[in-house]
Amino acid sequence: MLSSSSKAVRHLFEGILLLRAQRLLWSDFTIPSTLRLSPFLKVLLEPIQSRNTFERVELGLHEALINAVKHGNLNDSGKVLRVRRIITPNWLIWQIQDEGDGVPFESRNYSLPQELDAYSGRGLFLIYQCFDDVRWSRRGNRLQLACKRKFDIND
Repeated sequence: MLSSSSKAVRHLFEGILLLRAQRLLWSDFTIPSTLRLSPFLKVLLEPIQSRNTFERVELGLHEALINAVKHGNLNDSGKVLRVRRIITPNWLIWQIQDEGDGVPFESRNYSLPQELDAYSGRGLFLIYQCFDDVRWSRRGNRLQLACKRKFDIND
């Protein structure tokens, strides 16, 4: 039997966990590896209230998803993408994971390619420009993208 002080501490702890759960919302999605991303992008962008943030994040998410399909899953429609959307009071976060071998550490470059007519290299630059925080998993096949929440619809 718990003492009254132990019950109070347990009740307080449970209250804190409940409060945190209410303030942190996440959704998990698993989609086929395809370049038909427009309907899925709309779902991922639903919580964004700011027009400027919406446009910026839409571009960055689109690039990240295309990279995951093309470079991670090598356009293999038998593979899937896993995306987690996390909403906190101050941040909107997306974690995109493909089934590939991952981007090597030295290739996680976010500068423009030197050659103007380079075939690739602009996608990562755009991703880094579109988000306030970009993080890679150690293996390099999961990308976490975050932007600060803005609540003004008219910005």
